[in-house]
Amino acid sequence: MSTDTTHSERAPEPVGHYPHARRVGNLLFLSGIGPRVRGCKDIPGVTLGPDGALLDHDIEVQCRSVFANVRAVLEDAGARWEDLVDVTVYLTHMQRDFSTYNRLWAEYFAEQPPCRTTLEVNCLPTPIAIELKCIAVVAEN
Repeated sequence: MSTDTTHSERAPEPVGHYPHARRVGNLLFLSGIGPRVRGCKDIPGVTLGPDGALLDHDIEVQCRSVFANVRAVLEDAGARWEDLVDVTVYLTHMQRDFSTYNRLWAEYFAEQPPCRTTLEVNCLPTPIAIELKCIAVVAEN
């Protein structure tokens, strides 16, 4: 069984030593992807204080950004948004952000949504409020 890795030129750079995605057979595994912007440290929807501490975040802006980043990695790996079959979502503020995130999820996955697990975590490696870990099924080459 062949394996291929994908390093997207459109998605934000990983914060560690790992690829954006790895394909094994017809399964595509995406590393955790957040709403950051490629080529800089900007995070859409984040307000930082002068000391760099997180002051506030806009979960709607972050959701739209993370969905765009996931789509970019999928496309760069030869897959489509519709190929997603399982998504694990990490939120840093479940009570505050779940309803907005859930509404946007229904908007982006209007037909045949993938399976989903949503967890609250203390923090993520950068001051983001959401991260997605995805699995897609794609056609064999």
